[in-house]
Amino acid sequence: MDLLEFLVKILRAIAEACLDENKLPGALISCGVLQAAAALSLVFFIAPGGIFGHHARALHWLYYGILVTVVLVGFVEASLGFWVAGDLVNRRAVGRTSLLTITVLT
Repeated sequence: MDLLEFLVKILRAIAEACLDENKLPGALISCGVLQAAAALSLVFFIAPGGIFGHHARALHWLYYGILVTVVLVGFVEASLGFWVAGDLVNRRAVGRTSLLTITVLT
Protein backbone atom coordinates (compact mmCIF):
# COMPACT_ATOMS: atom_id res chain seq x y z
CA MET A 1 0.00 0.00 0.00
CA ASP A 2 1.31 3.41 -0.96
CA LEU A 3 1.86 6.00 1.81
CA LEU A 4 -0.49 8.52 0.25
CA GLU A 5 -3.18 5.86 -0.14
CA PHE A 6 -2.72 4.90 3.52
CA LEU A 7 -3.09 8.52 4.68
CA VAL A 8 -6.21 8.98 2.56
CA LYS A 9 -7.63 5.82 4.15
CA ILE A 10 -7.00 7.24 7.65
CA LEU A 11 -8.57 10.59 6.73
CA ARG A 12 -11.58 8.78 5.28
CA ALA A 13 -11.91 6.85 8.56
CA ILE A 14 -11.95 10.13 10.49
CA ALA A 15 -14.66 11.56 8.23
CA GLU A 16 -16.77 8.41 8.48
CA ALA A 17 -16.34 8.31 12.27
CA CYS A 18 -17.93 11.74 12.54
CA LEU A 19 -21.04 10.39 10.83
CA ASP A 20 -21.19 6.83 12.20
CA GLU A 21 -20.55 6.27 15.90
CA ASN A 22 -19.71 2.59 15.38
CA LYS A 23 -16.56 3.59 13.51
CA LEU A 24 -15.44 6.09 16.16
CA PRO A 25 -13.27 3.77 18.31
CA GLY A 26 -11.44 2.42 15.26
CA ALA A 27 -10.71 5.93 14.01
CA LEU A 28 -9.44 7.04 17.41
CA ILE A 29 -7.18 4.02 17.77
CA SER A 30 -5.76 4.14 14.24
CA CYS A 31 -5.16 7.90 14.32
CA GLY A 32 -3.49 7.71 17.72
CA VAL A 33 -1.21 4.85 16.71
CA LEU A 34 -0.33 6.55 13.42
CA GLN A 35 0.46 9.81 15.19
CA ALA A 36 2.65 8.10 17.80
CA ALA A 37 4.46 6.02 15.17
CA ALA A 38 5.17 9.06 13.00
CA ALA A 39 6.60 11.02 15.93
CA LEU A 40 8.67 8.04 17.09
CA SER A 41 10.13 7.62 13.62
CA LEU A 42 11.15 11.28 13.65
CA VAL A 43 12.77 10.84 17.06
CA PHE A 44 14.85 7.87 15.99
CA PHE A 45 15.60 8.52 12.32
CA ILE A 46 15.59 12.29 11.66
CA ALA A 47 18.09 14.58 13.36
CA PRO A 48 16.89 18.08 14.16
CA GLY A 49 17.76 20.55 11.46
CA GLY A 50 17.30 24.22 10.71
CA ILE A 51 17.02 26.41 13.77
CA PHE A 52 16.66 23.37 16.01
CA GLY A 53 20.07 21.98 15.17
CA HIS A 54 22.33 24.97 14.69
CA HIS A 55 21.56 27.66 17.23
CA ALA A 56 21.36 26.30 20.75
CA ARG A 57 21.07 23.13 22.75
CA ALA A 58 17.81 24.40 24.25
CA LEU A 59 16.16 24.32 20.83
CA HIS A 60 17.64 20.88 20.23
CA TRP A 61 15.95 19.57 23.37
CA LEU A 62 12.77 21.47 22.51
CA TYR A 63 12.56 19.49 19.26
CA TYR A 64 12.72 16.19 21.12
CA GLY A 65 10.35 17.45 23.82
CA ILE A 66 7.73 18.33 21.22
CA LEU A 67 8.05 14.93 19.56
CA VAL A 68 7.79 13.07 22.88
CA THR A 69 4.67 15.11 23.65
CA VAL A 70 3.16 14.13 20.30
CA VAL A 71 3.93 10.47 21.02
CA LEU A 72 2.19 10.70 24.39
CA VAL A 73 -0.83 12.46 22.87
CA GLY A 74 -1.03 9.68 20.26
CA PHE A 75 -1.01 7.00 22.92
CA VAL A 76 -3.66 8.88 24.92
CA GLU A 77 -5.81 9.14 21.79
CA ALA A 78 -5.49 5.40 21.14
CA SER A 79 -6.30 4.64 24.79
CA LEU A 80 -9.31 6.92 24.55
CA GLY A 81 -10.47 4.86 21.57
CA PHE A 82 -10.44 1.71 23.70
CA TRP A 83 -12.26 3.57 26.49
CA VAL A 84 -14.96 4.82 24.11
CA ALA A 85 -15.40 1.30 22.70
CA GLY A 86 -16.34 0.08 26.19
CA ASP A 87 -19.57 2.12 26.31
CA LEU A 88 -20.14 3.66 22.90
CA VAL A 89 -23.58 5.09 23.56
CA ASN A 90 -22.65 7.15 26.63
CA ARG A 91 -19.10 8.10 25.58
CA ARG A 92 -19.59 8.94 21.92
CA ALA A 93 -19.65 12.74 22.48
CA VAL A 94 -16.32 12.63 24.30
CA GLY A 95 -14.82 10.45 21.57
CA ARG A 96 -16.07 12.63 18.73
CA THR A 97 -14.88 15.84 20.39
CA SER A 98 -11.44 14.44 21.18
CA LEU A 99 -11.02 12.99 17.68
CA LEU A 100 -11.70 16.31 16.03
CA THR A 101 -9.74 18.36 18.58
CA ILE A 102 -6.62 16.20 18.58
CA THR A 103 -6.65 15.80 14.81
CA VAL A 104 -6.91 19.55 14.24
CA LEU A 105 -4.29 20.47 16.86
CA THR A 106 -1.68 18.02 15.65
